[in-house]
Amino acid sequence: MIKDILKKENLSKEDLLTLIQIKNPEDLKLLFDEAYKLKLKYIGNKVYYRGLIECSNICIKNCKYCGIRKDNKNVDRFSLSQDEILEISQWVYENGFGSLALQSGERNDKEFVDFIEDTLIKIQNKCSNSLGITLSLGEQTLETYKRWRNAGASRYLLRIETTNRELFKKIHFDDKLHSFDKRLQALKDLRTTGYQVGTGVMIGLPGQTYEDLVNDIIFFKENDIDMIGMGPYIIHEETPLGKEALGKILSDEERLTLSLKMIALCRLYLKDINIAATTALHALHPFGREKGILAGANVIMPNATSKNIKPKYQLYRGKPNLDDDALKGKLALEKSLKEIGEEVVYFKKGDSPHFFNRIK
Repeated sequence: MIKDILKKENLSKEDLLTLIQIKNPEDLKLLFDEAYKLKLKYIGNKVYYRGLIECSNICIKNCKYCGIRKDNKNVDRFSLSQDEILEISQWVYENGFGSLALQSGERNDKEFVDFIEDTLIKIQNKCSNSLGITLSLGEQTLETYKRWRNAGASRYLLRIETTNRELFKKIHFDDKLHSFDKRLQALKDLRTTGYQVGTGVMIGLPGQTYEDLVNDIIFFKENDIDMIGMGPYIIHEETPLGKEALGKILSDEERLTLSLKMIALCRLYLKDINIAATTALHALHPFGREKGILAGANVIMPNATSKNIKPKYQLYRGKPNLDDDALKGKLALEKSLKEIGEEVVYFKKGDSPHFFNRIK
């Protein structure tokens, strides 16, 4: 039955529900192998790096799952200076990553918006306008998205977290600052502004069902998403959801497997998009990112932030490689990927094929 489903060119919701519930190791291997074949067809045996720069852990939001939420008083807050960001960007550029990602806690004040705009312009000037830049800076106004796009950013990652509205309310406060409809509108605004649009969900949330996850995948397609960045939910004990979820969530192994299934199903269902093997996979297994690649992912985001800053930016507990410098992490990962038959592509942006196939 699984073999028959995997032969289909287009999967139905029922097919996705069947595949996401696979338990048999042989059937799991069939699923991952088929997804990897599609990855080879649309991307090749190639992995693209995004040098991750964690700019700031200051945030106006209070999401119930996040370690840097505004009300967590135990966080050592920081914001990198523009010179620090430019220095890391130069390292990313010189080491051939082709792309970087700027990530921070959410702010939308004028000082922050202006700072990001000016920083983007200076990054591209410093790096010959050749870097692909992904922003992961939360919900902003349409005007802000336009300014940052014009300043040099080409991609934007804004996770929906879950497409189940009731579950969304459980992991956020139900107020204007944490609004499902506002998040949806932001994704639409990003599309109209010309970004390659990325989103994603947390996998293994308390109360989440298989149907929720399948609906998430269908949402990605219905909204013509170009990039997926999703990963397992990992508890941070200093959060409302973390305290509630202790002892009530799937095991590390179960959440890892479920996350790999989600990667595989996204590849099978969406075909030509970019899919990240996220750091959260690595937090659950030493070779979690490599497993993600073999399940159909094609992007990895090595952390280029300095060692003294990384421990301050913990969205969840157990963040890996806090003591590694960027060069060590890059080389170790490249070696590991080579061992599974994958080539890290340097000096290429690694844009989403789906984005360009749509706008032809």
